[in-house]
Amino acid sequence: MKRKDYLTWDEYFMGLAIMSAQRSKDPNSQVGACIVDNSNKIISVGYNGAPIGYDDDKDMTWEREGDFLDTKYAYVCHSELNAILNSRTPVRDCKIFVTLFPCNECAKAIIQSGIKELVYLSDKYDGTPSNIASKKMLDKCGVKYTKYELKGRKINIEL
Repeated sequence: MKRKDYLTWDEYFMGLAIMSAQRSKDPNSQVGACIVDNSNKIISVGYNGAPIGYDDDKDMTWEREGDFLDTKYAYVCHSELNAILNSRTPVRDCKIFVTLFPCNECAKAIIQSGIKELVYLSDKYDGTPSNIASKKMLDKCGVKYTKYELKGRKINIEL
């Protein structure tokens, strides 16, 4: 008999998004993404961080408040955009798993890249202008989004 406690595809892919988020050096928000095709093949992963070549130790500020140019918001590349840009194959018709519901800028990138489905873990900015814009665009452009419900499964990784 086969095992019955194996991970579902959604658990597996959301687990990869959660693990990818742990690569982020942002002290406040660690966000991860995993893009998969219709055959459940992993196309790409991403996390929020500085763009390639921008030194996240010397050049990066992780501040959340202050003048825009002195905050992380001017420089951070979000997990969804990183996953899309990191892909070596087109992501059209793929599904993206994200740990945080996309902002309006990432929603535009998701739509423009042809991703058709979104599974998210948290929607902590629900009701904010960016979140409302995201949902409006995703709805109008036919991108399905679903909240991932945690199953209470523990996955331990010891290094």
